[in-house]
Amino acid sequence: MITPQALRPFLATALEKTDFPALGERYQGKVRDVYRQPEEKRTILIATDRQSAFDINWCTIPLKGQVLSQVAAWWFDQVNDIMPTHVLDLPDPNVTVVKDLRIIQVEIVVRAYLTGSTKTSAWVNYSSGVRNFCGNKLPEGMVKNQPFKDIILTPTTKSKDDELIDPKGIVAQGLATKKQWDEITEKAFAVFRRGQKIAREHGLILVDTKYEMGVDEHGTITLADEVHTPDSSRYWVAETYEERFERGEEPESLDKEFFRLWVRSQGFEYEDESTWPKITDDVRVMLASRYIELYERMTGKTFTLPSGSDVAARIGKNLQRYMVVPHGVA
Repeated sequence: MITPQALRPFLATALEKTDFPALGERYQGKVRDVYRQPEEKRTILIATDRQSAFDINWCTIPLKGQVLSQVAAWWFDQVNDIMPTHVLDLPDPNVTVVKDLRIIQVEIVVRAYLTGSTKTSAWVNYSSGVRNFCGNKLPEGMVKNQPFKDIILTPTTKSKDDELIDPKGIVAQGLATKKQWDEITEKAFAVFRRGQKIAREHGLILVDTKYEMGVDEHGTITLADEVHTPDSSRYWVAETYEERFERGEEPESLDKEFFRLWVRSQGFEYEDESTWPKITDDVRVMLASRYIELYERMTGKTFTLPSGSDVAARIGKNLQRYMVVPHGVA
């Protein structure tokens, strides 16, 4: 097991951003730096160590980018018999090269439990009186962190402010055809059930997750973005769930939700920056430990600490064959 002491040297080398002009046009997401290469019909995804929550970039978490990339790569391998994925190459522990897709502009959220802390979460909506949740009729009398009778799909729009939507709305707005949405639903449920099975085998509960899918040049629905990572999914420790649920306590989690709950426990209010807590090095190391623990529990592999401190230099070296001359440069 990697100790917190072993992680502390990486606090100073956490990867906040990258700058590789020769990779093409860069778009900076919440966590990943995205380099587009449209002429080659591919995109380079570099996972940084940035930590976001409530649409705020708070800090960097040592080695988080490596964990996210390697967890996603492992999961893509576990589900590629269910549907095709966008992965082309894995040239570096922080990097995924993917084929370009026409992304369906819907966040595909599958849930197995009544939980969550954001405005689009099942629990926040249920506790405010919502019983028809994205086309799913929810029974009265449920409590937080209780399992649903069966998994449900609760999509949101991929807009600046994510909005809940139901299948009829998706088709009516032209975000997908009915045939496409039926296939997306079928594949999302199949991938999630595979995730539940594998998680159970490793002592974890896959609580909910977000998928992105797109259409390739042949019109094939393809799994994109990331899959079952601790940033896109919620995991609970199975062996302690029942006891903690019976006591009305929050489940033991191995994902970003712990960070959200911690931020809220510090008195955080989005509108008042004076309530935004300071993220100490101890918190950063604790989060790094949780990400690494999830990787090891989920994959059964030992996480490998990088030998060098200059992560950006290593990435640049491993991406040499993907460097392209920027337009306008002789």
